Amino acid sequence: MFCLYIQEITSMPVYEFECDCGEIIEELVRMDTKSIICSKCSKTARKIMSQCSFELKGGGWYSDGYSSSKK
Repeated sequence: MFCLYIQEITSMPVYEFECDCGEIIEELVRMDTKSIICSKCSKTARKIMSQCSFELKGGGWYSDGYSSSKK
């Protein structure tokens, strides 16, 4: 039972929500959650697209998608 609970928690991502009052809220929720209640003003906060960090590490990757060598 405990392992099942942990698995359920770790499979849920953290999403950002924005309210009309300007509050940005991070919540661990299911993927299909569209809105939550704002903790500041108690109105509905909508899910927003968050910035993500992405870095290619290791050999064989090019930041612009093209190899520097001419063929």
